[in-house]
Amino acid sequence: MAEDEAPAVSEANARLFRVLGNPTRLAIVRLLLRRPHTVTELTDQLGLGQSRVSNHLACLRWCRLVDTESQGRQVVYSISDQRLARLLPIAAEIADDNADLLANARRTGPDWL
Repeated sequence: MAEDEAPAVSEANARLFRVLGNPTRLAIVRLLLRRPHTVTELTDQLGLGQSRVSNHLACLRWCRLVDTESQGRQVVYSISDQRLARLLPIAAEIADDNADLLANARRTGPDWL
């Protein structure tokens, strides 16, 4: 890797974790890892409004973590990168091992992002 590429790669990595760091997007990804869903199914499962879920899906789609497929008048969302199925359990394991510290962390706010 060229020296000038390292900051771009680091920034991309950080942005991936910011995308997945949103609780709603993370919940959507977890549901989509189980099976594809429509927006209506996701709103029902999450108890959130259609607009909010759609905005999060747009972010996930833009980041190429989610794909869409038209099925008649419905759009079905699915995970586009199955590596997320490996990443999320590893991240959960790390979070579980540090749950007390993470739950009380005060230095993870916007000023640290």
